Amino acid sequence: MMLPANDVRVYLALGATDMRKFIDGLSILVSQQLTLDPFAGHLFGFCNRSRTIIKLLYWVAAISVGLQITLEVSKDF
Repeated sequence: MMLPANDVRVYLALGATDMRKFIDGLSILVSQQLTLDPFAGHLFGFCNRSRTIIKLLYWVAAISVGLQITLEVSKDF
């Protein structure tokens, strides 16, 4: 399992993000909208409009890690 280092900052993008974007598209969003360097080794988080999908972007040296998490709500309560 790859875990971020202790000095990694976490940035969350406000608003909805198009979940069709993956590593390249999310990197462009980081550089243009957040005005940050996507290759700086920080963790960037994005969510869709209904907040059921979260995408994380994390660059380590020359390796990019893209992770998509789908949140499900159980209605069995």
